[in-house]
Amino acid sequence: MLVLRGIAASPGLAVGEAMIIASEGYRIPRRLAPRAACEEEVGRLDRAIASSADEMTHNREAVARELGDQYGAIFSAHEQMLRDPQLHREVEELIRLKRYTAEYAVSRALRRYVQVLQSLDGGYLAERTHDIYDIEKVLLRHLLGRQREDVFHLTQPVIVLAHNLTPSETAGLDRQFVRGFATEIGGMGGHTSIVASALEIPAVVGAGRLLTDVSGGDKVIIDGHEGVVILRPDKETLARYEQELKRRGAYAVQLQDLWEAPAELADGTRIHIYANIEFPQEVEAARQRGADGVGLYRTEFLYLASIPEPTEEDQFQAYRTVAEAMGSFPVVIRTLDLGADKAPGVGAVEERNPFLGVRSIRLSLRNPQLFRVQLRAILRASAFGAVQIMFPLISTLEELRAARAAVHQVMDELEAEGVAFNRQLPIGMMVETPSAVIMIDRFLKEVDFISIGTNDLIQYTLAVDRSNNEVADLYHPADPAVLRLLEMAVQAAHRSQTPVSVCGQIQGPHYLMLLFGMGIRDVSVAPSAIPEMKRVCSRLRVADCEAAARHALTLDSAREIEAYLKEEIKRTVGEEEWSSGAG
Repeated sequence: MLVLRGIAASPGLAVGEAMIIASEGYRIPRRLAPRAACEEEVGRLDRAIASSADEMTHNREAVARELGDQYGAIFSAHEQMLRDPQLHREVEELIRLKRYTAEYAVSRALRRYVQVLQSLDGGYLAERTHDIYDIEKVLLRHLLGRQREDVFHLTQPVIVLAHNLTPSETAGLDRQFVRGFATEIGGMGGHTSIVASALEIPAVVGAGRLLTDVSGGDKVIIDGHEGVVILRPDKETLARYEQELKRRGAYAVQLQDLWEAPAELADGTRIHIYANIEFPQEVEAARQRGADGVGLYRTEFLYLASIPEPTEEDQFQAYRTVAEAMGSFPVVIRTLDLGADKAPGVGAVEERNPFLGVRSIRLSLRNPQLFRVQLRAILRASAFGAVQIMFPLISTLEELRAARAAVHQVMDELEAEGVAFNRQLPIGMMVETPSAVIMIDRFLKEVDFISIGTNDLIQYTLAVDRSNNEVADLYHPADPAVLRLLEMAVQAAHRSQTPVSVCGQIQGPHYLMLLFGMGIRDVSVAPSAIPEMKRVCSRLRVADCEAAARHALTLDSAREIEAYLKEEIKRTVGEEEWSSGAG
């Protein structure tokens, strides 16, 4: 058993067999073979080795003719390793003694070789791991033939393990079969995590080098609550997690009683819990769980999933579907937030530091036609529900004014065409940069509402790339600097009587006391989190929250603040209540 710790990206528990996604997308469909099939598996191994050796001989000769013998020698080395009697004996023993399939035995044996080489002190031998991987790929290709199966064409439940998954790849995961996933890289608050949460797929990112320690078909546990990945769990650990899965399933059923109830604190204070959504079909889950509206409709995933880019009509139909489904409840549609850790997107350029480059509102303003098409679709949808527009990553007044001017220009255009829309629809902005907080009094004079996006606010305040697991430990929602900026923005909004909400990473149940204590009454979360938040709300009082927020703001470090908030909410809601759910 091997336990790896990464970053909790999407809550939930999952147990299943590993499916390793390399760039080639190979999947080992079976781990064990019937006892009577051992000879057949050994025969398959021998044939694959022979075919692979012939392929390498052909490659060596072809390369030597074109580039010289010194380059052909690369394939000679591969061929020698492939024909190594010791390797053959080891793989054959795994087949005969453990009844592994040929492909699983090959992967297990070669991954052990990789681990040995990587344990050496760098240099030439450690670099030879690439040769082992090449041999594994060739052998698996010959063994699997047409049995290759990628992550988008599954036929049985799996746990996906990958070096990385892009947001669009994550969006393409089949929820029917993908029970959970883990990646070697990635950080807290990235859009891969956001999509996983939207799809309600348990996920851990930034788990480090896990692919060298696992083979396709191995049993894997994903703990998306604690950020833990367990490879080849022992019987006791497996039994404990399977029992926990049953317990959490029963708890989720209990939470259904709160789906239709309003969110209220124990003293009767009304809290509005809105839904963050990426896809139109999520609106049904939001409605079922009693969302007070859609607080953040992330529209960029329409672009990530479309080739070519979505038309005005494509976007209009998506926005209209959500607006009509929510009826009189507000639907806040955020304009494109492409770039950075999402695919570069239309109109974007290759950049050395994309998080500080042309992304979000900057991308829209530099591509007027792209922006115009989206604004037309949003405004047309406003005739079918309580639609609001929100601009992402506003950092200067000039950006906000330019974006508002674009909206009014499109309004005039639609009015001239006789197209119905709501000219009075509210226009707001996300507060995601320190500059927006510093100038918040000026911004509040020119918007109808603000939403504090804590994911980017944390990133830009702490100068931490949220997708870089090398600095993941520095990315923390409870950092005192982040909380001071949050408090500044909330107080300014209250003084100007401007509606303010919070969305993003700072919304675990133990952070609710902090937010409510600061005066926040509107939050926006993934639909799956709404019932749990209602449960926590029903145990809290404004006075307790205000006291907790005052004390938290006197502490000096993120760890102190988070530890304090967790202990305080345990004391407030009760140890048993805490451990049964969010804890």
